[in-house]
Amino acid sequence: MVSPYLLIISFWLIWVLFKRWQLRRIINHSKVIGSRYPALPLIGHGYLFAGNGEVRMNAFKKFGVEATKHNGMTSLWLGYDYYTVISDPVIAEVIMKSCLEKGYLMQVFSHLLGNGSVIAPVNIWRPRRKVVTPNFSMKNLQAFVKVFSRQSEILADCLASVADKNTFSIWKYFTTYSMDSVCETTLGIEVHAQGLSHCPFLWAFEQYCRLTAARMCQPWLWARVLYRWMPQHATLRAHRDYIRTYVDKIIKMKSEERKCEELSNGNERDKSLLELLLTSSLSELEVREECLVLVLAGSDTSAVGASFTACLLSHYPHVQDKVYDELYAVFKDSQRPVEAADLPKLKYLEAVIKESMRLYPPAAVIARKLDKDIVLPSGVTLVEGSGALINIWAMHRNPRYWGQDAELFLPDRFLPATPASPDSNSPPQRHAAYMPFSYGPRNCIGYQYGMMSMKTALAAVVRRYRLLPAACPPHPLRVKYDIMMRDVDNYMLRLEPRS
Repeated sequence: MVSPYLLIISFWLIWVLFKRWQLRRIINHSKVIGSRYPALPLIGHGYLFAGNGEVRMNAFKKFGVEATKHNGMTSLWLGYDYYTVISDPVIAEVIMKSCLEKGYLMQVFSHLLGNGSVIAPVNIWRPRRKVVTPNFSMKNLQAFVKVFSRQSEILADCLASVADKNTFSIWKYFTTYSMDSVCETTLGIEVHAQGLSHCPFLWAFEQYCRLTAARMCQPWLWARVLYRWMPQHATLRAHRDYIRTYVDKIIKMKSEERKCEELSNGNERDKSLLELLLTSSLSELEVREECLVLVLAGSDTSAVGASFTACLLSHYPHVQDKVYDELYAVFKDSQRPVEAADLPKLKYLEAVIKESMRLYPPAAVIARKLDKDIVLPSGVTLVEGSGALINIWAMHRNPRYWGQDAELFLPDRFLPATPASPDSNSPPQRHAAYMPFSYGPRNCIGYQYGMMSMKTALAAVVRRYRLLPAACPPHPLRVKYDIMMRDVDNYMLRLEPRS
């Protein structure tokens, strides 16, 4: 009688041989691109990502540095999925405009988002984009500033309790501000997260991202038939169910309100994005998927961007002073809240945020699926069926485009050149060199929303407080990859009230 173990090993060997035959063209391509890190059987380079979020981010950094040293490309195998890691904007621009399908690495999020537009196949994404885009018109965004302004005043009030020069984490304050702002503008409800000592929704999402990032980068966790037996799967599913149930209840409530509501003609009441979506052609499931994308991506991206910017302002007092001077020039001694008309005047604050997001982009990597051969300007052909991993972290620090001071925090890069300094550090002419909100047809639809939210919140904080570095601040900041890139030390700093 044949041993069952021998059968299992035989089937496994046959599968491996078949897979190598199936991927022979991609394997040959990976040898041409090359990598200094050896890929192991079955798991590829997955062993470099095994560990916590900081280990994962350090691995992405290694491949980014390797790509920058070798004409902007290097090879990465995760299991039997192959990715060409890209750190050159010329190559990235071709891919981001030509290949619109999201890579498998992003598809693990379908467990929560379904076919939400941020990860949906192109045939689903394209019509939904047309429905959602009008909701981010400038008229709507300017109306949302009223919400940002009110919530930022609450944020500044909440910070008064910790403005005693003792070290604390500012993450909780920005993430609850973002949650309150996004829920009011997107869902049309006030959740008062800033008044809570603990926000279950935000905690569930952070834990979901941490578990999903670990699975995404470790191929031995990909097989669903095996993963569902692991303890982390039950935890992941519980967090997913809580997030979906929370949003579903709100959608149902708003849908019933809309059916009962009888507005008089000429009523110009500002509507939330959810109310606008409910009047669109989307189904109930599609509305839920888009609301999940808007709430989760909107709140997390803004909170990460604002928190990194606050930490950098605490480390660079001369930059903070220039931000405060600009704010004083706009507001003088007035205590009035920020208005939509004020935001375009805050050009230096915007430059600071942009430089912060260059060095610490919330989305450090983006994956795309190659559904056809792509011939690059260099003549190299990227093979159909493989993937491309756009390493935004590395691209934003590529000295070929950002200069030898690419690692330095210099907000003046994003200010226009003046007659006094015509050779000032300015952004590269190639727009793809800077993509904190992605790039091309599938860029982030809410990039203006996020920038306006961050500017409003940071303006409120800097007007009332001086940001000071933590007692023993790490330099540079240590970062981790939990879908969004975050600070390992949780954005620690100190505050003191301005006189």
